[in-house]
Amino acid sequence: MKRRGGWLAMVVGVVMVGLISCGHEAPKTSAPSAPAAPSKSVTDSTGQAIVDSIKTPLDKSREVEGTLEKAAGKTADTIKDAAP
Repeated sequence: MKRRGGWLAMVVGVVMVGLISCGHEAPKTSAPSAPAAPSKSVTDSTGQAIVDSIKTPLDKSREVEGTLEKAAGKTADTIKDAAP
């Protein structure tokens, strides 16, 4: 039983040392570590390119949807005319 207690105490000690050492702040450096923020014009143009890349296929799909609706309407009219 003593061996288990010794191992348990050692494990708890290692965990406590790890937690205490993780709580320390990292040393401050003079050089910034984060990259500079992109300019607003680059961000706007990138955002507009994304919107355009989504908008173009949606516009095309709306055109196809309209064409299919017209064709369905013509087919329905043809069936009504053919029915006695």
